[in-house]
Amino acid sequence: MAEGMKRLAKETVIYGISSIVGRFLNWLLVPMYVRVLATPGDYGVVTNLYGWTALLLVLLTFGMETGFFRFINKKEEKEPMRVYATTMAWVGFLSAVFFLLVLLFLQPVSAFLCYSEHPEYVGYMAGIVAIDAFCCIPYAYLRYKGKALRFMGIRLANIFLNIFLNIFFLVCCPWIYRHVPELIDWFYDPSYDVGYIFVANVFTTLLTFVLLLPDMKPGFRAKPDKVLLKRMLSYSFPLLILGIAGIFNQTADKILFPMLFDDRQIAEQQLGIYGACFKIAVVMVMFVQAFRYAYEPFVFSKNKSVDNPTKAYSEAMKYFIIFSLFAFLFVMYYLDILKYFVKETYFEGLAVVPIVMLGEFFFGIYFNLSFWYKLIDQTKWGTYFSLAGCATTVLIILFFTRKYGYMACAWASFFSNLLMVLLSYFIGQKKYPVRYDLVSVGTYMFLVLVLYIIGMNLPVESLALKLVMRTLLLVLFLAFIIKRDLPLAELPYVGRFFKRK
Repeated sequence: MAEGMKRLAKETVIYGISSIVGRFLNWLLVPMYVRVLATPGDYGVVTNLYGWTALLLVLLTFGMETGFFRFINKKEEKEPMRVYATTMAWVGFLSAVFFLLVLLFLQPVSAFLCYSEHPEYVGYMAGIVAIDAFCCIPYAYLRYKGKALRFMGIRLANIFLNIFLNIFFLVCCPWIYRHVPELIDWFYDPSYDVGYIFVANVFTTLLTFVLLLPDMKPGFRAKPDKVLLKRMLSYSFPLLILGIAGIFNQTADKILFPMLFDDRQIAEQQLGIYGACFKIAVVMVMFVQAFRYAYEPFVFSKNKSVDNPTKAYSEAMKYFIIFSLFAFLFVMYYLDILKYFVKETYFEGLAVVPIVMLGEFFFGIYFNLSFWYKLIDQTKWGTYFSLAGCATTVLIILFFTRKYGYMACAWASFFSNLLMVLLSYFIGQKKYPVRYDLVSVGTYMFLVLVLYIIGMNLPVESLALKLVMRTLLLVLFLAFIIKRDLPLAELPYVGRFFKRK
């Protein structure tokens, strides 16, 4: 592999530790949630509010993460810290205004979201979103400086504290309250239940802010530039629209689902089942996010330093597809085990797992394709694609959810992401041509389809034997990858054991 690809692989692994391990550890909270919360409807509340959080986070960051990488890597940029200071100032301003407005209008906002009985839920989430949005910029600065290990350390500290507090409030406190209530009755309310999930998140968000303070200092020392801000906003505003459409495309199911049913309680029950089973498919989401953290700074730095970087982009796409397909097969082959991360009352939602994973797979491809309009400063195309995908998602949800329930939500994600892939690819080949290895991509997709059909329809009754046979199929696929596209002799550290003397 080329040197740039080695660097991309290395950083993907490091960022992946914080992203994948972090999401995996948070994933392990799901079996606890579905067992300690009274009903699936309670988990539906969590799913709904975190859907809103994801949308608001994109709104407040205003597309400035990508704008930061674009402008700080411009060859003509003489003062990179000026870019950092300007970005921090704008996102910090938006976050502060948002939080103050929510506090001022907390009751009407809570009523609109159907949380009039617990307006503090909305207040907690507003504070979490405001701080998280601002912290996105110091995190981007760490990625720009190549401080992947520090990035990982802060993310993991946040995650471990969140897990500790969730276990403390949802498992330890109920036990203590039953046996020695006087120890904790001054702060613990056993009926608060779901609220403690948000309380834990408030503490972990504050910890992240404190840990990132040293990395904010270079931005505080430099002076924001109004002229630069106008240029950055001109570049980032289409990305904001793109981001809103893109994240709404991913969270519309969780936001809109409760609004489409007359009985809010039934809607939250169904959303809780969907949200819990959705978490099983999070492996694909983890891989896409880890790859994204390394890929975005890699693309812009490559474009800055290499005359013809398109070969590297093509290779990155191919390897992303290969390992995403491997992740898909892995989850589906072992779903008979993974399903026990939720209770049996949630099993009816397992049918969404393969559909959701493929939808996230297409989204990852779309993200890898999306660099072309960023590099030629025509981010409006990303807006068009995301709006088309968002419209597809919303229409499918609105027209089919009442009849097909959460299955319509899963298919909405699948078709909208596929549409965005097709639009971005065909238009991108005209605007910024890249020779992707379509033969290899097609070969792997066809092979995975065959292996999926075989593995999921094995004519054996024994689950143990079925898992053994699926494992052999997975090993065969891995061997094919190594033989065809990943020669072990070329890998750093590993290669020394395979090279001929």
